[in-house]
Amino acid sequence: MTPLAAYVALFVSAFTSATLLPGSSEVVLVGFLVTGIGDPVTLVLVAIAGNLIGSIVTWGMGRYAAEFRDKRWFPVSPDQYGKAESWYARYGKWTLLFAWVPVIGDPLTVVAGAMRARLALVIVLVGLGKAGRYIAVAGGYSFWAS
Repeated sequence: MTPLAAYVALFVSAFTSATLLPGSSEVVLVGFLVTGIGDPVTLVLVAIAGNLIGSIVTWGMGRYAAEFRDKRWFPVSPDQYGKAESWYARYGKWTLLFAWVPVIGDPLTVVAGAMRARLALVIVLVGLGKAGRYIAVAGGYSFWAS
């Protein structure tokens, strides 16, 4: 596999991992680090970019799907939606630093979109959390491998 193909594969994995689709971009990143395919810094940057762009798409889904919350087919009940609003009002924007956490991260960005969080704020907070995660994964691998 060429480094370019590795970067594309990692970007796609990181992107889908940040949407409501399942994914494991950390495993893909470590796999490329182990095999030595691609520059480690570039791999980390590609993973961050793919994951952050995926989170922006997820935020947009929340922002625009909320327009349909009064429809019968909407997947979240009015009670659940109200609870999400209350939860976000209480804990707010700082929860976006935890958008990297498996299982809860994607719903955090959906709720931020539904609650109309500013995109610039989402990019900064989600980006910081996700950058920290990928740097920690690559650093952990580097420490373990040496």
